[in-house]
Amino acid sequence: MEQIPEKEQDLEQNNQTTFYIKEIQELLPHRYPFALVDRIIDYTAGKKATGIKNLTINEPFFQGHIPNNPIMPGVLQLEAMAQVGGIVLTLLPGMKGKFFVYGGVDKARFRRPVIPGDQLIMTVELLAFKRNRIAKMQGQGFVDGQLVVEAEMLFSLFD
Repeated sequence: MEQIPEKEQDLEQNNQTTFYIKEIQELLPHRYPFALVDRIIDYTAGKKATGIKNLTINEPFFQGHIPNNPIMPGVLQLEAMAQVGGIVLTLLPGMKGKFFVYGGVDKARFRRPVIPGDQLIMTVELLAFKRNRIAKMQGQGFVDGQLVVEAEMLFSLFD
């Protein structure tokens, strides 16, 4: 069993590739019901991360979207990918404790509904990081190996 680092500095210093919920909460401010990443299963420092969101019928958005045919809203799929990207950004040198917000979304495509019982696996890659303030990232989400969502995302450092 993989050992979970106890100290914050361990997150940056041990070439860690997997992050559990406790560590994700140390890096991102999101909390229920908007904490949309359950685990980071692969992380390459300064480049990309792959995270998962396990979807159950108990998600609060399924109650109203859509009754008798629940689907994860596309905007929340994008937000989940953004949170995976946030892991990459907050672990860049000098970015610990910083918070990035959406600056824009381009080329967003939704290929099929994401429903209760699905495991959304998202990979987000850093394409550019300018002036330690603006980031461009490419994200893709898969369910059962099938591409379900993709987008280019812009982020801005929130002061």
